[in-house]
Amino acid sequence: MIIRVHQRGGDVGPVLADDVFDTPLSYEEKLPADMVVAYWPGLDVYTAVGEPGSWTVLDWAEHINDPLFEYPFAVSPGQDRRSVFHLDVRLAPEDRSLTGQEWSEVAHRIARAAGIEIPGDDQGCRWVAFQARPHHLSLIASLIRLDGTWQRQPSGFRRHLAAEARRLESDLGLLTPGALTPTDRIAPLAEVTAPLADARHVVELHAQLLAGRPQAPLREAGHRLEWLARRLFDLERDLTTTAAELRRPLAPPGAMAPSLPAAVPAARTGARPPM
Repeated sequence: MIIRVHQRGGDVGPVLADDVFDTPLSYEEKLPADMVVAYWPGLDVYTAVGEPGSWTVLDWAEHINDPLFEYPFAVSPGQDRRSVFHLDVRLAPEDRSLTGQEWSEVAHRIARAAGIEIPGDDQGCRWVAFQARPHHLSLIASLIRLDGTWQRQPSGFRRHLAAEARRLESDLGLLTPGALTPTDRIAPLAEVTAPLADARHVVELHAQLLAGRPQAPLREAGHRLEWLARRLFDLERDLTTTAAELRRPLAPPGAMAPSLPAAVPAARTGARPPM
C-alpha cells in the first residue's frame, strides 16, 4: 500500500476531474452507489439518510467546497486559502481486491492518521473517499472546519500515514512495498544501464538540434538538455561501476583479506629504488 499526498488545491472540481476518475464524467452524472466508500460522520446530520448515495459529481464538489465560500477569512497558518486536501491510496497489483467495507475501513483509518477525522469532534472537516478505480482510493477533504477555523494537521502526519499503511497491510493481509520473496527477481543493473544509455543518446541528439537555433528560449532549452545528458552519463557510469562491484565474489564470513607480499629489498634484485 502506497499513500501519496498531493499539493493542496483551491477547488475540488479539478481534483475530481483530473485525478479521481479515470474516465470523463459529467458533473451532473450520478455516481455509482459503491463508488463512495466513506465520508465524514457529520454528513448524516445535515442530510437525509441515504441521500449521499444519489449525489452527482457536482453535488460532492459543492459540498467539499462550501466551507471555502462560507468562511472567506479562513486561512492556513501560512495565510494560504488553498484548503482542498487530497491523497490517494494504491495497492500493489498482486494484492487481492478489497470489499466495500474494507475500503471504508481504510478510508476512515487514513483520514484519522492524516488528522482529517478526529473522533468525537463534531466541528471537524468535510471529507469523502472514492473508490473509482481498481486497487485505488482517493480521499478529498476541506481543511476549513465547520466552526470556520483551519484544521491543523499533526506536523508528522506523513509518518503517521506510513505507519498506518503498514498496520492496514498487516490487518488486511496486503503486500508491503519493497518486501521481496525468494521467488522475486530483480532486474540486473546491467539491464538498467542499457535503456539509460538509449535515453541519454536521445537527449544528446535533441540538445544538438536546439543548440544552433536562433531563438534564445530554444538555445536555453538545448543547454539544459546538455546538462541533463551529462547527469545521465554520470548516473550510467555509477551504475556500471556498482554492477561490476556486485559481480565480484564475496569472501566467506570471517575470512581474512589476503596479505600483500613483503617488499623485496632493492639490493637483492638489483632493482634501483624509486627516485
